Amino acid sequence: MRRGQTEEQIPVNSALLNVVTPMGLEFQKNRLSVGENLGKIYGIIRYPQKVDVEWLSKLTNIPSTLVSIGFHPVDNGTLINAISKSVVQQRGLADGAKDPLSRQRAEKAAEDGEKVIMQIDREGETVGLMSVEVMPVAKDEKEFKKACRRAESVASVMKCKMRVIPNLQKEAFMHLSPTFPNNPKMESILQKVVPFSTFVGGFPFSSSGFNDGEGYYFAKDTSGGLVIVDTWKRGGDRTNSNFCVMGNSGVGKSTAIKHILLAEYMKGTKIIVIDPESEYKDMCLNLKGDWINAVGGSKGMINPLQVRPSPKDDENEAEENRLYHDEGYGMNDLALHMKNLEIFFSLYIPSLTDMQKAVLKKCLVELYQKFHISWDTDIAALSSTDFPIFSDLYKLVQEKAKSEREGKTYADLALLLYDIAEGADSFIWNGYTSVSSDAQITVMDTHALQETGDNVKRTQYFNILTYDWEQMSRDRNERVLLICDEAYLMIDQKVPQSLVYLRNVMKRARKYEAALGIISHSLVDFLGDAIKQYGQALLDIPCYKILMGTDGKNLKETADLYDLTEAEQELLLSRKRGHALFMVGAKRLHIQFDIPEYKFKYMGAAGGR
Repeated sequence: MRRGQTEEQIPVNSALLNVVTPMGLEFQKNRLSVGENLGKIYGIIRYPQKVDVEWLSKLTNIPSTLVSIGFHPVDNGTLINAISKSVVQQRGLADGAKDPLSRQRAEKAAEDGEKVIMQIDREGETVGLMSVEVMPVAKDEKEFKKACRRAESVASVMKCKMRVIPNLQKEAFMHLSPTFPNNPKMESILQKVVPFSTFVGGFPFSSSGFNDGEGYYFAKDTSGGLVIVDTWKRGGDRTNSNFCVMGNSGVGKSTAIKHILLAEYMKGTKIIVIDPESEYKDMCLNLKGDWINAVGGSKGMINPLQVRPSPKDDENEAEENRLYHDEGYGMNDLALHMKNLEIFFSLYIPSLTDMQKAVLKKCLVELYQKFHISWDTDIAALSSTDFPIFSDLYKLVQEKAKSEREGKTYADLALLLYDIAEGADSFIWNGYTSVSSDAQITVMDTHALQETGDNVKRTQYFNILTYDWEQMSRDRNERVLLICDEAYLMIDQKVPQSLVYLRNVMKRARKYEAALGIISHSLVDFLGDAIKQYGQALLDIPCYKILMGTDGKNLKETADLYDLTEAEQELLLSRKRGHALFMVGAKRLHIQFDIPEYKFKYMGAAGGR
């Protein structure tokens, strides 16, 4: 204001004043009421001796809680003298202590004091007085007590000593509120000396987001920081590139997966999708990929009797495979394929007797011999038309029924094989393999399978999976990502071998620069008593887990399996669309999928909007 001018009074904005003024304030000994909300203000009176980066974020991210953090720099010289006297005092206590516990505590305190002196004196570390207030808030008594217990628990886990401030709740509220200056009485109670690096390193916004240094934009965290992930990174707690995505319908799973697939596509990753709901067709065609009707047809036939080359492990992986008991290690291609056919027929005809299985194996060996395929044949040199199909097997079994002594067994087996050779199921399996795709993205649409019986559905999923594993393992230098949407459809409680195969694919994919993504609505499907030992591995092995909104028994199973905190459970229970708990190795983040608009143009109209 210039000299000579009169000071004008600033007019009061009544509307703004009405907004910021609480309905009412009431202060009691150990709590307060702000309008309809109950609150209680705690103060941190002791901090842990060692802290991690962003350590204060554990306090500031407690749900239903307000936190105030203050820092006031002080003179280093005065502080060094005070700490020096404390070190001398603690050394004297250690020398004169009679019991070991008191001696250890005094020696530890003296060592910590000397470290602080070194930081301040030699390294020029700035120190200051730090104060932290924590105020849980809730609208009803039950939620208020729950919020208070949660805050006390977090402080205890952090090894902070936190206590309620009795008879000073009014002063504490003024000190916490941004509308009041600092309260000297509260400063004298709460201020503790800490190095400036501890304060800045613990500040929750000093390092937001997650960044691998390379990779692609994945999502945003709760403070708006970018989450940049390289899913093919190895090292530390990240040993594979497998995914696990779980959540109820409508919470944004399809959107998230398509967002990830588009990013991987741009990085040059080869993508294969098993699609039971025809949700990926538009995206596949928009990216000039191959969409395949995986229920037979001119381009969708996968002949289960075609022997596929088995992946060869390096010599230095031999011992690891023995430890893992990977099926088929050291076996030739035909022998390994015979084991896969055992699973195939167990899924398709669960009622097969042991005698019928033995006869069927004998017929298969003889059939391959007729086609000049033996245990030593180089499978890679053969074409798809060099292999038998089911009508060839059916014909052989019929001939055996007339000539062999066990004619009744062969006749019964022929009846069981009729459907797959000449009946309704022949359109799915009786033919030479016609699936062939060199496109960067291939979608195997299994929507038509949903109208078939459970045995046909699970058998074809297994058949598709064995074909996809060949694509994933044939070139160790090519990155391949296989996405199994609605993965629960591949599970059969009575025939766990198919789940074992899926587990082994996930376990071995990392050796071939490949990855498997499991997407489903519910963890419960994978944790049935008969299959838990295999199904749980599909949920544990992936280094990247995206848990989206869920509730009920599924939430309980998820919390038990991943040891979720109360705050993490509340995040899943809220079922906010696009929000997820993201686990990257041992790190956990609350993320929100904020997807660029241009990506939706590629996603198409079916799902994922």
